[in-house]
Amino acid sequence: MEDVRAVEPEAFFDEELPRLMAERGALAAGAAAEMGLQPLAVVVDDRTWILAFEDGRCTVEPVAAPDPATKTVVLLDAEQVADLVNDLRTPIGFLTGGDLVLPAGRLEALLDWWVVLRALLDGRPAHTAGSVELRDRDGQPLDLARSFALDDDHDEAAHFLAEAGFLHLRGVFTRTEMARISSEMDDAAAGYAPGDGRSWWARTHDGQDRLVRMQRFQDVSPTTAGLLADARLRGLADLTDDGHRPGKPGGNPSLVEALVKPIGVVEGISDVPWHKDCSLGSHSYRCCSLTVGISVTGADATSGQLGVVAGSHRALTWPGFVRRGLDPPQLELPPGTGDVTIHCSCTLHMSHPPVTRERRVLYTDLTLPTDEPDVASLNEGKLRRIRDAAPTTVSQRPGHVPA
Repeated sequence: MEDVRAVEPEAFFDEELPRLMAERGALAAGAAAEMGLQPLAVVVDDRTWILAFEDGRCTVEPVAAPDPATKTVVLLDAEQVADLVNDLRTPIGFLTGGDLVLPAGRLEALLDWWVVLRALLDGRPAHTAGSVELRDRDGQPLDLARSFALDDDHDEAAHFLAEAGFLHLRGVFTRTEMARISSEMDDAAAGYAPGDGRSWWARTHDGQDRLVRMQRFQDVSPTTAGLLADARLRGLADLTDDGHRPGKPGGNPSLVEALVKPIGVVEGISDVPWHKDCSLGSHSYRCCSLTVGISVTGADATSGQLGVVAGSHRALTWPGFVRRGLDPPQLELPPGTGDVTIHCSCTLHMSHPPVTRERRVLYTDLTLPTDEPDVASLNEGKLRRIRDAAPTTVSQRPGHVPA
């Protein structure tokens, strides 16, 4: 695909990056100052470059070897450099995929530099405090606690979604419909097994292996298949004027995924910490789709509700986790049974681990039309490896970043 270009590490660090720093440095300087950007040593084979922020500008300098005083050192191969430049993978993608080599320093410092690099490569300002304002159609501060019903003003709901990056719709589906779907989840569970390539599993504190995600659920749930054709769901695509349509990027056949969120998960991917859906990579190619959650059982602070960072879809920030001091507000979305939540794929969000009762939810997508093949298929093997690795659940504390 023409947007994915060959990248030679020496040419990038010796020629392209210095030029971008000179031409576009102002796009990153404010964020670099706010983040207190520290020097980063990038080692590729036998070459080393020091990236630094001094006197209000970013610099890159080739050196013989990392200075012992440089606190953060990352080792990359040529393919990883190309993936970073082409926005196919992020440092979180490397971490989750098991090929991040960080012999010195912490992930936070590498993510800070990732923000700077994306600003320079994409010509997009890195986020600084106060740069995202959330306003209603009258120019007043947006009421972020607001929820909507399907028959509320369409333009109001669409504006809220565009500004905040999320939307909570009350009472879209009935309790009877949700009870039927929950029953069909129970019936379908026996048809899934670990390693089948269409389900995710997690282990709970009592040693049980629990089925936590059923892909292609529309194939085994008649009620869910009916909802996909229902005007209540299909009409959500009209909230934007961008031509969103039901379906996953690249024609993924798993149109609906059914999730069960058990209590006490100690291993596996169930309750996911703060992330954008593009946190592993491919933001430039896959965003912005809309993720639609259909709340089968309802949720609150103790039963797995969703958290969001309002306006984060409009901010060039870390692709995952929440940087300490990030100013857009963190909010909770407590949906009732039959409610729908919508969030942009690049809105920072997370799911709280249930502590009082399990949660059940369906997720489906509204994607942008394209005539191009899905570039994420270039990365399919890497993303599958990330999924199959199923690392131990990461702490959900706001702002927490693993060492």
